[in-house]
Amino acid sequence: MKKYYLLIIITLIYSCGKIQSSGKNTNNGTIKELQEKSTSIIILGTIQDAGSPQIACNKKCCANLYQTPDDNRKIISLGLFDSKNNKTYLFEATPDIATQMKTITNYKQKGNKETVDGIFLTHAHIGHYTGLMFLGKEAMDAKNVPVYVMPKMKDFLINNGPWNQLITRQNVKLLEMENEKAVQLSESIKVTPILVPHRDEYSETVGYRIKGSHKSALFIPDIDKWDKWHKNIIDEIQQVDFAFLDATFYSGEEINNRDISEIPHPFVIESLTTFKELDSTTKNKIIFIHFNHTNPLINPQSKEVENVIKQGFRIGKMNDIFEL
Repeated sequence: MKKYYLLIIITLIYSCGKIQSSGKNTNNGTIKELQEKSTSIIILGTIQDAGSPQIACNKKCCANLYQTPDDNRKIISLGLFDSKNNKTYLFEATPDIATQMKTITNYKQKGNKETVDGIFLTHAHIGHYTGLMFLGKEAMDAKNVPVYVMPKMKDFLINNGPWNQLITRQNVKLLEMENEKAVQLSESIKVTPILVPHRDEYSETVGYRIKGSHKSALFIPDIDKWDKWHKNIIDEIQQVDFAFLDATFYSGEEINNRDISEIPHPFVIESLTTFKELDSTTKNKIIFIHFNHTNPLINPQSKEVENVIKQGFRIGKMNDIFEL
């Protein structure tokens, strides 16, 4: 009997050890590896603004998620870790900012592990800036967190509550950017905003080029259509090593209760056609992100995922790491 209980205890200890070491983002060895790299991007969220499950969704895609949420379904965000200077940055302030900020600041080896060293916003749609509210009086009550914004975004935050309270209480410090003008974060890291066409009800919309010591990335979570942009998306992809691109809807078929013309995005099937003539190396740079709750690319077992991978493209996943 004693041997039986001993065997159970050993089995439990072994199982717990496997569970603790299985998570890419919580594994100490992985964190140590990341700390030894100069600069890295970490995917902190891949879902479109309204999340998954989405409020009032009665479709199969959300049915089971109200009772059993999937922790990997965080709203779109990238983290940037500058190991050399022990600094961290967020791209987007999402409603999931609490866990996203904790995840990226955990990579720091010393100093303030609660607050990032800067937040870069793309535009004023709910999944991309409303997380700023958690920096305010009712929550973190942060002190002068640098928030990088374009001119219209700055005006929107200054002239509307509750966002202007963050400024008057010095929870955040707005740093205005210019289109195509790089923000130098360190000797080797710079971030450049690029205007893109989108539904700009309250602010302009930008994507970002993120340049590290050795590699660079393009981040465009939202754009109306590739052919509406004054730039050539293929040229932009060829200039970087990684391209995190808008994949909100796989096709128009998944949105049958909305006027799709009011929420334009490049369908994934359109992007696959646009990029089909690229060589395999260039295709492999493309990482699709920003998935609507209806998008079958969220389901790793779907035939749509198989199709995208088969054609040589990648699908963004939580905690994926890309060294710059």
